[in-house]
Amino acid sequence: MESGGETTNIQPKKKGMSAQTRLIITGLIVSTAFIIGAACFATFSIGQNMNTAYKNFAQVLSKTLAIEGVEVTKDVPQLAKYDALRANSVSILKSNDDIAFIIFKDNNSKIIYSSKDDYPEQAENAKITVSSPMIVKNGAESANVGSVTVGLSGGIMDKTTSTSRTSIFIVFILAWLVIVGIIYMNSSIITGELRKLYQGVKKISSGEFGYTLDDKGVDNEVKELYAAFNDMSERLSRYNEQTIESLTFERNKLESVLMSIVNGVVVCDNHDKVILVNNYAKKLLEVEEEDIVNTQIQQFCDSSGEFCFSEKIAQFKDTPLEDDGSPIHFNIQIDQKTLKCLISPMFTRSNNYVGYILILIDVTKEVEMDQLRSNFISNVSHELRTPVTVLRSYIDTLYNFGNDFDFNTQREFIGVMNQEIIRMNRMVNDILDFSRYEAQSLHLEKTKQNLIDIVEDAVNQVQVLAKEHDLTISIMKEPDLPEVYLNVDSISRAFMNILSNAIKYSPDGKRIKVRLERSRDGEFVEVSVEDQGPGISEKDQKKVFDRFYRVENATHTVKGTGLGLHLVKVTVEKHHHGQVFVNSKEGEGSTFGFRLPIKPIEEAEEEYKPKHQLPAESEA
Repeated sequence: MESGGETTNIQPKKKGMSAQTRLIITGLIVSTAFIIGAACFATFSIGQNMNTAYKNFAQVLSKTLAIEGVEVTKDVPQLAKYDALRANSVSILKSNDDIAFIIFKDNNSKIIYSSKDDYPEQAENAKITVSSPMIVKNGAESANVGSVTVGLSGGIMDKTTSTSRTSIFIVFILAWLVIVGIIYMNSSIITGELRKLYQGVKKISSGEFGYTLDDKGVDNEVKELYAAFNDMSERLSRYNEQTIESLTFERNKLESVLMSIVNGVVVCDNHDKVILVNNYAKKLLEVEEEDIVNTQIQQFCDSSGEFCFSEKIAQFKDTPLEDDGSPIHFNIQIDQKTLKCLISPMFTRSNNYVGYILILIDVTKEVEMDQLRSNFISNVSHELRTPVTVLRSYIDTLYNFGNDFDFNTQREFIGVMNQEIIRMNRMVNDILDFSRYEAQSLHLEKTKQNLIDIVEDAVNQVQVLAKEHDLTISIMKEPDLPEVYLNVDSISRAFMNILSNAIKYSPDGKRIKVRLERSRDGEFVEVSVEDQGPGISEKDQKKVFDRFYRVENATHTVKGTGLGLHLVKVTVEKHHHGQVFVNSKEGEGSTFGFRLPIKPIEEAEEEYKPKHQLPAESEA
């Protein structure tokens, strides 16, 4: 719908079968199949029961004829038995068309009388044949004097079954018709109610705001839909009473906010008054909506009283609108946050200037990262310059005056040179490892190893350095620690970085404790190094494993690149799926360590995502 009287007619599109129609057809098919199946099952069951009942009837009939045969032939001469049985059988055959034949036999299975001789055609229709013995009782004794065989044509059973099938068919047809009728009527009612709603939507689309639907006689669910429609129609009617200019401004304002909602948004009118501010902007500016809305943006100031936007807003207003139109961007400092701001003018569709919009983007981390990179380059340059200067001085001295020094002095010079070379080599290795370990394609080969051997080798390597500072390193290991899958070189370097930090920050004469144990959950082997250094604040612990980050204060004056602990984190978490941690308290020392999983974990294919880490300490 266009504002300003423009209308758009809604034309029904020709589509395929609707979901409702498909549902109805599916329901009919399912109900039809169910009814047919039920009818077939009922017919089959009735047929089976009729057949069983008919056989029982034939058995009863044969027993009855056997009893009658005994009675008829009782005290009758042998030659007269035929006539007696024939007369009785003929009367029975004439009285019941369902009996096909009757045969009497003596106890030697010799036929006394057979109705097949008198009624051969009727005998051919026999479908069920049943025999019963003829028993004569004489006191407590009984004797078998013959048998009677009866054949039944099944006519009664066929007629009864046919009648039952017809009745069942009629009943199920009526049931199916009732179901179809109910579905059709329900569908018609729903379709009629939706058609009324469709007509109402057409009315609204044609600009007839305020049109209402009568909800009498409709279902509760549809009544709620009608009520929502009527409420919408009433609201649109009220909105339509506003001026076209106001509607256009409101729409453009909302469109501008929605287009920029991913960051902080502040919308100002052409008098610099704030008319809208989103939640993220309130968070960045640390204000409540009632404190900034309907105030001039130039009057906003931070906690120190500085007007953050005044100068840039003035610069924006002095820039002609017909220029290239690119937004003015600048950075402002609000307390501890750095915000990148973009100012862009807002125009109506008729190209009328109605104000401007401020986009606020928090770039605090990016600025900090740039500063860390600058500090890293400065530190690396300084760290490299120092050993190079020392090496050059000592080499030049030995080259020019080496013959004037005794053996011990020369040995001392060479020892200093060796230490500077080791220091420079470690620094270069950290830089190279940083680039190599950060690569997504790097895959470290792992084998099952005992961490105790790696820890003991590393401790032995630093014993000379520890003795120079009068430090004691003790190892406490839990017995029967399981082996873990790891890359020996990378884990050795990671542990060496942690151990070197402990030596670097420990006062002379103190003790360093190294522990190897299972984690509390039993799924990791945990390695930790506890020193008695100056400790680290909680704020610095959260960032100490970040790349380039170093703690700089009165107690942390040891120079470094800020890569050592970051390499530990990348090695353990990214390449070994473990965890790094630190516990520290200022003035009481720090404990750094890592955990490696006992069970091997498949290499992750997705991009490395840092895991949640415990409080951390800085590295040089």
